[in-house]
Parts: sequence; C-alpha cells; structure tokens
Amino acid sequence: MIYVLGSINTDFVATVSRMPAAGETMTAQSFSVGRGGKGANQAAAVARLGGEVMMIGKVGGESFGVEAKAALRAAGADVRYVTACEAPTGLAMITVEKGDNRIILSPGANAMLSPADVDEAFSGAKRGDYLIMQLEVPLETVTYAAKRAKEKGMTVVLNPAPAVPLTEELVSSTDIIAPNESETEILTGVNPARGDVELALAVKKLYALGAKRVLITLGGKGAAIAEGQNIAYIPPRKVKVVDTTGAGDTFIGAMTLRLSLGDDFRSAAEFAAIAASITITRKGATASIPTLGEVKAVMEREE
Repeated sequence: MIYVLGSINTDFVATVSRMPAAGETMTAQSFSVGRGGKGANQAAAVARLGGEVMMIGKVGGESFGVEAKAALRAAGADVRYVTACEAPTGLAMITVEKGDNRIILSPGANAMLSPADVDEAFSGAKRGDYLIMQLEVPLETVTYAAKRAKEKGMTVVLNPAPAVPLTEELVSSTDIIAPNESETEILTGVNPARGDVELALAVKKLYALGAKRVLITLGGKGAAIAEGQNIAYIPPRKVKVVDTTGAGDTFIGAMTLRLSLGDDFRSAAEFAAIAASITITRKGATASIPTLGEVKAVMEREE
C-alpha cells in the first residue's frame, strides 16, 4: 500500500500570453476549474498507474470538497481518510504562460490536517508500505507522520514543496527527498540545473541535511537521481508542452509506485519521466495524469 498524506485543492487556472505587470488588468486566453493539490495529484498518479493508494487529507464541507473527494475516488484512490472540516477546501490560483505555471495557494482545510488524522489512517499500515508527503499541510503533521512511518517500517518519500527550512527530525526520517530545481536552490543555495558541479554540490548538501536518496526534477532538462556516490541524469522526452502543472507530482507518484513494485531507483525514475512527459501535454493537474495503459503505449513505441 502507498499512503499519500497531503493537500487537496480546487484549482482555478488562467492561461495568459504573458504575466501581467503590477497593477495591470488583462484578459486570459482561457480559464478552467479543476482538481489539484500536490497530495491529491500524487495519489491520483499512483492510482491511475495501477497502484493501491490511501489518501489522507482534509476538505471543506462545501461542493468543492465533495467534488474533490469524488474525483479522487473516481481516479481509484481509497478516500476513507479524506475527512471534511469547517474550513473551506484548499484553493490554488494558477497562471499558465507558454506552458509554465505560477501558483498561489490558500491552504483552507489542508491546514487542519493533524497528527490525530495520521494515527487514525496509519492503523492498518505495515512494514514495506510507502508514504508520500509534501509541505502544503502543517509541517508538524508531516514531521509526526514521517516519524510514525519509520516506526512502522515504511519507506518515506518527501517532496519539500513549497520549500521551507527542514528540521533534522523530519529529514532523518525521510528515505527519499524529492525537490524540484527551485526548491533545491532554496534548500541548498545551489541551482542544480547549472551543470554537473552544481548538481553534485546540491546533492551533497541534501545528504548533509540527512537525506538518504535524492530525486531532483529539472523541468525541461529531465531529472537527476542520487544514491550514495552515484548521480545519474534521467533525460526528458521531447513533447509539445501545454501545461506543466502536476508534472512533478506525476513523477513522484509514478516513481514511488514502481519502487514499491521492486524496480531499482533508475528504472523507477525512467518510468516516471515518461508518465510526467504525458502529463505536460495536457491542461490541468489531476485531470492530466496518464493511465498505466498510456505509459505502456509510449514505452512500446519507443523501444
């Protein structure tokens, strides 16, 4: 079983030709409302790619919360530990410019996720299970869940997004840390996309924080993985980029699934890169995540 503890949001997405200047009002090229949140996206990725996944999260009692929970269930996730509270469902305002996105979050119900929710959801967790987390829910809850997961013999995957200073207590309970390029720079002071030397230094600094294995997603440059002294690039597929929202979440969900099925780190990352490359050819977050059949079709064509 893969557990995903994290955010569940309603996404308001505007596509623009350029970013507006301060004080400027401009007309969007298109607008849509969808389902998202890094936690929900990662859970949906695991489920759509054939995995068994338990989502742990909070939503509001309004229609957005009902619809978000229903969307996760439809994707194939177990949502028994997605519970409603008095706060409104989390909100993400996303602006997409030439395929790249900028996101503003309003946590809402996500901020109400507590250690008590973790204890309830972990009642059936066991050694060998996986836990994926991000930082769009309270850091106290994430830290508590990491510690409890290690006590149970689970493998912990931490996506430190949005990036904040990480405690030794949290990182020491993390098996794989998985930031993107900008999050890595915030955490280490080094931009890993500038070259091999910078990548190696960033990895070294992530190890110094307490990480055991490292995945860094690098956008259009693919990804890099590090295990011990070995660092390897995972090249990107050449595709037409429509919207990068959810690509990193797809990568992390897909990689974790393949690791749980016994793949080595590199093979799992290569599978995840294909899944993420499909995501960016579509609009939306959760809605853009591919199925296992779609990933296999790409793999067969490119053999």
